[in-house]
Formats: sequence, C-alpha cells, structure tokens
Amino acid sequence: MLIIFNGIKTGIVLAFLIGPVFFTIIQTSIESGFWKGVMVAIGVSLSDTVYVIVCYFGLAQFLNYPSVKVYMAYGGGSILIFFGFYYLFFKSKRTKNAGSKTLHEKKYYRYIVKGFIINGFTPMVILFWIGTISVASLDFGYIRGLEFFLFFLAVLVTVLATDIIKAFLADKLRLLITPRLMNGMNMALGIVMIGFGIRLIFVSQFLI
Repeated sequence: MLIIFNGIKTGIVLAFLIGPVFFTIIQTSIESGFWKGVMVAIGVSLSDTVYVIVCYFGLAQFLNYPSVKVYMAYGGGSILIFFGFYYLFFKSKRTKNAGSKTLHEKKYYRYIVKGFIINGFTPMVILFWIGTISVASLDFGYIRGLEFFLFFLAVLVTVLATDIIKAFLADKLRLLITPRLMNGMNMALGIVMIGFGIRLIFVSQFLI
C-alpha cells in the first residue's frame, strides 16, 4: 500500500503540471465532447507508458545526453509550433465558419494519436520521467521487479484518471460555450502551443 500511495502522490504532481497536454485535453473536451477528451488522455497515457519502459531498460541515460536533449527540444518545439499555427489560423477559422460541429466527424483513433504526439514530443515529459525513475530508485528503493511495477502502475493510472476528470469537467462547460468563444479558445490554445514551442527551442541553446 505504501508503494501505491507513493505512486499516487507522484502521479498527482505530474497530472497538475500545466503544459500543452493540459490545454489540449481541456480544449478537445469542450469542443468535441467528453469521450474525445478521454481519447486524448489515453494517447497521453500510452506515450507516458513508452517513456517508463524506455527508462526501465536504461535508455534514459541516452536520452539525457545534452546533444539528444537539443534534438528533442528542436523536434518537440517544432511540433508544438505546428499545432499552434494549426489552432491559431486554420482551426479557429473552421470553428468560426462551421460552429460547434467542427470535429465531431473525426475518428477516435486520431485523438489518441494527437495526445500521443503532443505528450511524446515534449522534452519536459521525458525529463520528468527520468527524474521520477531517480526518485523511485534512490529515495524509495524501487529498482526492479514488483515494487517498480506497482509504483509506476499507480503513477500512470493516477495521471490517466486525473486527465479523464479534466475531460469530464471541461465537457460540462460545453453548454456555456458559444462558437465565438470556441473560436477564441482555439486561438488562445494556438498561442499557448506556439509559446511552449518557442520556449523549448530557446531553452535548447543552453543544453549544448
């Protein structure tokens, strides 16, 4: 129980970090409904699981090299900027013209891919997991085996559960959202993502 409790505490810390994923889940749920937001959350959880597996097999040291961090920062920053321009110019225009039916036709798996990409290519995520591996092994003594598995299972389940709660609460706001406000939210999300992307690329200059 102590292992699971430590995992839940760590998961809550990750769940409430404000970043591109947080805004994406909120925006998707408000615009396209609860289940589409859940699909984004599942994509995020899958990418987190991949990072945990990578860290488990010792590849985290490779990802922690400064040169690798720089490439990840450029790649992740570029992806966030791309999504940002999409929301700022293309998506906001579609919302203004089409109203609330903008993306209801999109298949569910696309939302999973969306969550996976945005979370998976954000360098701060892998840095968090590298730090979590260090805490689990050095502070808690969960190095291998059942303890390691239970700890990270608790972390991942907690993060997924809190992301689903975010999607649920955001979905309840849909009745208050007008097409004009949705257009403004898309533009705001675009600006936020562009800001995160530029910040990642700028910070990468200090990793060399």
